[in-house]
This record gives sequence, C-alpha cells and structure tokens, in this order.
Amino acid sequence: MRRFLPLALGVVVLIAAGVVGALIGNSSNAPSSATTTAASQPSGSSCDVTSIAEQKLPSVVTIFAGSGTSSGVGSGEVIRPDGAILTNNHVILPAVQGGGGLQVVFADGSTASATITGRDPLTDLAVIRVTGKSGLQPISIGSSSDLRIGQGVVALGAPLGLSSTVTSGIVSALGRTVHVPGEASQSALLIDAVQTDAAINPGNSGGALVNCSGDLIGVPTAGATVPSPSGESSGGSIGLGFAIPVNLAIKVADEIITTGTATHAFIGLQAEPLSASATGESGTQGLRVAAVVAGGPAEAAGLRVGDIVTSVDGTAAESTDQLMAVTLTKRAGDRVELGYERDGRSAKATVTLTARS
Repeated sequence: MRRFLPLALGVVVLIAAGVVGALIGNSSNAPSSATTTAASQPSGSSCDVTSIAEQKLPSVVTIFAGSGTSSGVGSGEVIRPDGAILTNNHVILPAVQGGGGLQVVFADGSTASATITGRDPLTDLAVIRVTGKSGLQPISIGSSSDLRIGQGVVALGAPLGLSSTVTSGIVSALGRTVHVPGEASQSALLIDAVQTDAAINPGNSGGALVNCSGDLIGVPTAGATVPSPSGESSGGSIGLGFAIPVNLAIKVADEIITTGTATHAFIGLQAEPLSASATGESGTQGLRVAAVVAGGPAEAAGLRVGDIVTSVDGTAAESTDQLMAVTLTKRAGDRVELGYERDGRSAKATVTLTARS
C-alpha cells in the first residue's frame, strides 16, 4: 500500500548528496576494496555484509560533479557493461548548472571521466556513462515488488566522500512517498520509496541498496534529520533513510538509455485538498478539482472544476501527491479510475492518460 509520508514535527527530509568542500574523502584517498569501511551488522539483519561488500563494491562508484564552489559528490552503480551508471539527478546537478564535468572513482581507486546520457528531475534519477574503461561489473538487478518489512539490506556508497563504505540494516517501512528538494525551486517526488535504518548520509545519494543476495533493490536518495535548537539540520543519519525502488529506477534508466530522456503521463487536472471547513460542511473527504486542461484527459473523462475527487485507482484520495504519483509511474495510454462527487452525487471516471508534452 502506498503511504504518503506525514513527517513528525521537527523532522526534515534532505537529499543525501554532499558538498565537496565539507567532505573528508576525495579521489586521491578513496579506499580500495581491501580497505573497505563496513559498519557492524545489526541484529535485525541476516545479510552476510562482508560477502556482499566483496562481491558488489566493484559495481559501486563515487561521482564527483562540477568544480569549485558549485561542486558535489555522490554515488552510483554500473548497470550495463558498456559503462552506463545509474545515479540521482541531484548528484550530477552541479556539473549541469556550473560545468566542471563528471569524474567517476571506482572501488580499485581508478578514475574515469563521464558524460551525461540523460536525466529526469521529476523522479530524481539520471544515467551517466564512462568510456574506455574495461572489465566493468554491472550490479545484479533485483525486484522491489516482493520486499518485506524487516528483511535485511545493505547500503553501498560514498558517505562524506568516503568511497566503498558499507552500512547495513533492515527495510523499516515500504510504500513511502516523500518530497525532496529538486532543481529550479521545484521538488522531486520519491514514489513508493523503501525506508531503511541503514545509515544514509550525504554522499550516499545515487548509490546501491541491496538485499541479502546482493541484488539492487533501491537507490538511496534522502535521509531524515532533526534540526538543532538553532534551526539548522544536524546533518547526520538518524536511521531514517529513503531509497527509490529499483523497479521504477530501472524503468526510467532504460528509457533514458534508449531515448536520452524520460517521458511521463499527463492527467490534465489540478486539485487541492479540501479545507477543514469544506469537509465539515459536506462530510466528504478528498481533493477539489481546481482546474481542468481543455482537451486534456480529465476533461475527456467528464471531470469538471469543482468536482471532489474521492478516490484514485480505488484508494481514498487524501493528497495531491497521489495524482502526481500517477503521472510518474504510469505511461501514456494507461487508464486511471477516479471516484468523484458532484452536487452530492457519487460517480466514477476512467481517465486515459496521454504523454506529458
């Protein structure tokens, strides 16, 4: 079940990329696989962390993006033997906005330049590619559809710029949908995120969250922090991290590799949560349709301004994030059933999505 995350007061979700100037590690002191930093295994995890580290760290890389004051560091994993690497969009954003290029550091300490294949700010995913590097080991791809709360997981990446760092924990929740800072003053939406207590710190973004078989099941992207009394974030892991599920990540990555971009669906309406006063008057809970795009899918399905959307694909409508999730996880041609009320009468509309232009 997808759950839209109401964070407790005082807890903030931040993307887990790092700023180079504030980091300990860099490309010259990236530890090799023989000097891997590994956290102790918590009692809730049944994973053989040492074995996973030995087998999977060669597939995980550290990414340095940009230069000077607009530089940053994150992580990624090789997903194809031709040099395609999956990471977060926010990891490579310093190179997009300020130039300076991309440098990839491998577990053995070797480096290579990379170019951007494509990126998707809405899901915070990107694919980059290195060339002229032989012997690459793509990470094995698992599935996020059969994850269970409490199962062991291992996070691999470069927190604080320390390459080849491994932490372990469990899947602490599933189906989270959370906002994270994006670009151009917009936010990205993590859909059905995997929540874990494995330590996720700045620099882990774009890395690998794997199951006990070492298969990729998520892309660590954000962690929750508790602000200090002065209002600033404490910055360290509090055991509440979020990863993009691999099923979505690989779908987006495959499209980026094939076409250079990611396409999303268009529903053609804008909605807003009902105010408490409006809910009290009608007894109805849901989302008020504030605008309908002329000629769009919602209008074609018969929806009008003022309708109250009460359900989205059979789930009670509680947040506008549910409509955004539809556009990010479905494709043009897919159908979405919206329950709604108009003038006190209940009805259903089947909306056939189109491609976002």
